[in-house]
Amino acid sequence: MADVVLRLRIEGKSFHTDRDTLPVLGPIELTLAAREIVAIVGPSGCGKTTLLRIVAGLDTDFVGELQWFGNLLPRIGQVFQEPRLLPWRTVRQNILLAQHYAKPDVADHLLEALDLTAFRDSYPGKLSLGMARRVSIARAFAIEPELVLLDEPFVSLDAAMAERSREVLLKAWHARPTAGLLVTHDHDEAAALADRILVLGCRPARIKEERVVRQPQGTPRSAIIRR
Repeated sequence: MADVVLRLRIEGKSFHTDRDTLPVLGPIELTLAAREIVAIVGPSGCGKTTLLRIVAGLDTDFVGELQWFGNLLPRIGQVFQEPRLLPWRTVRQNILLAQHYAKPDVADHLLEALDLTAFRDSYPGKLSLGMARRVSIARAFAIEPELVLLDEPFVSLDAAMAERSREVLLKAWHARPTAGLLVTHDHDEAAALADRILVLGCRPARIKEERVVRQPQGTPRSAIIRR
């Protein structure tokens, strides 16, 4: 795979309590290329968010290896299930929270690309949920990340708003292309956004199915399935 961003090999991941050990992830191997979006789907509680946390470097208690290609400290943008905007900061100020990385000209470009320019000086309390989602997407892309992690970012939206938000996400991605790792329960959403879909089984989760949705160079979606 050309232009590999990361390679993750997990032999096992468990949660430990005083009484028991709960295996969460079984053997998993994941490679992600630059400008590739990979969706992870699977049943609730199978470890999808745990997998994202490992990739983000927030959980290092696993058996295996996470290898980055390029910067030793890669820039990672994150879009959560909730927008998580600071209510005392304006839209533009929220986008520029990562001051060390976020550039004002990039932020302004994203504001324009995501139809948020008219709301740049508004506070989150004045925004609809859909608009707040757009701000959180802009914030993730404003740092010009090497990887964007999305943890069910549209889970609480109705069908129409979720569809609009997916369009906004792709618009942001086209404005600032990067690798993406998306966790979702929605197979249609995964097919609409991703180049590949990894289907996890029940705990301890493994990749039980890989679907290539979109071939490189923008060739039409296909139903190639590797088991």
